[in-house]
Amino acid sequence: MSWELNRRRFVRTVNEKFIFGRIPLLHTIVLLIEMALVARLTARFNSYYDERPIMTMMVTNAVLGGIADTVAQTITSVRLRANRKTDGLSKRADTIEITDLDRKSSYYERDFLPGQQGPPPFDFERLTRFMAYGFCMAPVQFKWFKFLERIFPISKTSAFGPAMKRVAFDQFIFAPFGLAVFFTTMTVAEGGGRRAVSNKLRDMYIPTLKANFIVWPAVQIVNFRLMPVQFQLPFVSTIGIAWTAYLSLTNSSD
Repeated sequence: MSWELNRRRFVRTVNEKFIFGRIPLLHTIVLLIEMALVARLTARFNSYYDERPIMTMMVTNAVLGGIADTVAQTITSVRLRANRKTDGLSKRADTIEITDLDRKSSYYERDFLPGQQGPPPFDFERLTRFMAYGFCMAPVQFKWFKFLERIFPISKTSAFGPAMKRVAFDQFIFAPFGLAVFFTTMTVAEGGGRRAVSNKLRDMYIPTLKANFIVWPAVQIVNFRLMPVQFQLPFVSTIGIAWTAYLSLTNSSD
């Protein structure tokens, strides 16, 4: 019990540290570690790719997916902190909190009551799920890009037409499949059953697919038209940090 209490105290203390009173310190530390990994991968990408292309793609995709989820968790933390500050100021104008009256209650009882006003803790399990998903999906995406390159080859005399065909195939075949896999996998990884998966797909799938059709066609035109095949997945994953952050926020919403 003592070890668990000390652990929770430490986590809470670190979690309550904010930079400039707004940016959560723990989230920032995690993001800096991820950015250092990206810098390492970028510096040695070609040599890693020449030696083990699939594994290089898997690790790159996992790290970029982790960055996206960290950004999403940071956005959530900043939003909730701002909202709780506003709510706290309005509350204290005309009420007294019960915890303010009970100064003799133990640390454990005061600081871990349901509905506590502290910032949401960094969710390492959620981060792990996103990194694992990116790691496992990378071979599928890489093989898909190789398939599109093979059936729609781009040459100096014929570039725009094959690129547009790749975009059409990607958006109307892979994108719907990928989103369905994403929501299903994440819901199951979070412990949800068939009903939870069905509810998630019913509520989130169509709005997210519509957003996908707004964002990704232009990105994929650039990707398929200009990027060599070994850089297509890293390019998509890099541009997709904001998109994956959006997916993370969407998946974690009620």
